[in-house]
Amino acid sequence: MTSTDAGEQFGIVIAGHGSRDPDGVREFEALVELVCTRAPGHAVTYGYLEFSSPTIEAAVKANLAAGSRQVSVVPGVLLAARHAKNDMPSELQVLARTHTDIDFHFGAPLNLHPQLLQLAQQRIIAAESTSSHTARRAETCLVLVGRGTSDPDANSEISKLARMLEEGMGFGGVYVCYSGTAKPLVADGLRTAARMGFPRLVVMPYFLFDGVLVKRIYAAADALQEREPQLEVIKAGYLGVHPHVADVLIERAREAIAGRAAMNCSLCKYRVQIVGFEEQVGEPQRAHHLQVRGLLTKEESLVSDSMPVPVQPDFLPYVPHPIETESFEIIAAGRDWSGFPPAHLTALQRLVHTSGDFDIADDIYFSPGAIDAGIRALLRCKRVVADVTMVTSGLKRALLEQLGIDTWCGVHDREAHLLSASQGITRSAASIRRAWEKFGNDQVVAIGDAPTAITEATRLIRDHGWRPQLVIGLPVGFVGTREAKDDLKRCLQVPRITNSGTRGGSPWAASVVNALMIDAINHLAGCERASGGE
Repeated sequence: MTSTDAGEQFGIVIAGHGSRDPDGVREFEALVELVCTRAPGHAVTYGYLEFSSPTIEAAVKANLAAGSRQVSVVPGVLLAARHAKNDMPSELQVLARTHTDIDFHFGAPLNLHPQLLQLAQQRIIAAESTSSHTARRAETCLVLVGRGTSDPDANSEISKLARMLEEGMGFGGVYVCYSGTAKPLVADGLRTAARMGFPRLVVMPYFLFDGVLVKRIYAAADALQEREPQLEVIKAGYLGVHPHVADVLIERAREAIAGRAAMNCSLCKYRVQIVGFEEQVGEPQRAHHLQVRGLLTKEESLVSDSMPVPVQPDFLPYVPHPIETESFEIIAAGRDWSGFPPAHLTALQRLVHTSGDFDIADDIYFSPGAIDAGIRALLRCKRVVADVTMVTSGLKRALLEQLGIDTWCGVHDREAHLLSASQGITRSAASIRRAWEKFGNDQVVAIGDAPTAITEATRLIRDHGWRPQLVIGLPVGFVGTREAKDDLKRCLQVPRITNSGTRGGSPWAASVVNALMIDAINHLAGCERASGGE
């Protein structure tokens, strides 16, 4: 990709997020039409990252068919988070390798452009004018609702916008919440704002278009108004189809061609160490959206009178390597397995494979329903937390990627080091405490090295109400290991898998997680659970 003079002709591809809500799709396409009228002489096409069609690839091909030899791909999203930093650039990289004779340029997201601040001001003033009551801004709290992402820099932009609107428009207070991923969520934010003592709340979704999330925000505002009739709750419009938005998109396209596309790099968690996100520095740039790219059109093409619309992507059963298959045939024939519950066989036989010891199967403890709880947790929460990196290293990469599961280990996390030193606990225990604080209940915990990690987990479960979806405790050692495992067995509040004695280790914990992933994939593929994962 090369930069060229901004005055040369170029095509514009507007890359939208996509939506299951037809209202959002219609508004996005109306904005594209507005861009066309305000950028005469440019080929303007559009595509979607997720759900809707055409795809971004199809939009680029249409632009090239119109004669463009250099193309500016502009993210039709407000803030630079994962979609703008990973998913869209990954698509562009593939296209650049495919069309080596074309100059591709990637633009910055809309961000907090002055014209968008002016548009937000217009939406707020229009909402205030619908009220029959006169109220000073000093007596009004602005509740600004962002989309919410896994990127702290993008989330902080909403707080920055809120502060600028609060000071610029003279609001007495401002409260920020998010529709998902980040906290506080909308319902919690509205409840808190209602208790701040202001007689009026103005609720504004900082969104580009209508859609499922905007409708939920407005529904939450209506519910608050019904619960608190003495409080005036006014709903401001989202940004929507407006010349200001179109002009910012065109400006971003021109900046990209001129090589001036400015991203929020100074506090980007992928470039510098941000507190709480240190492990994501240098994370490979890869797409996370491929399973839902063009999904709605795919579903529509499969609809017939006798065929239901599929809601799951296609999954094939787990296929082991031939040597692995032979190993598990030997394990299956090596002892009598009829006394074990079928649900336990994949995990047990994989532990035998890892340890080389048939007798280990008699020593593994499963709390009732632990396997099924673990499978459901992997499919829903999609997160495995480990006490040491050796556990995560032992997990099968292909299975993690196929299921979209994230792994996390905080033993080398800077805050875990500080916590360990200040609290006088091991780094593994500090890592478990960090996982409790960071992820709450939505995780599978796999402990394969440190009995102190089990001790900290059971303490948090009993004393602080922590409820991880499953705790796998299989550390190896002689100091406190037996006692920690016995205590985990007695910890009735959570599903758990452990053993007795000193044997265990990180490969054991990883083997159990691998077994759960194999059973999960076979379940999604419609297969019966097979022993050994075959």
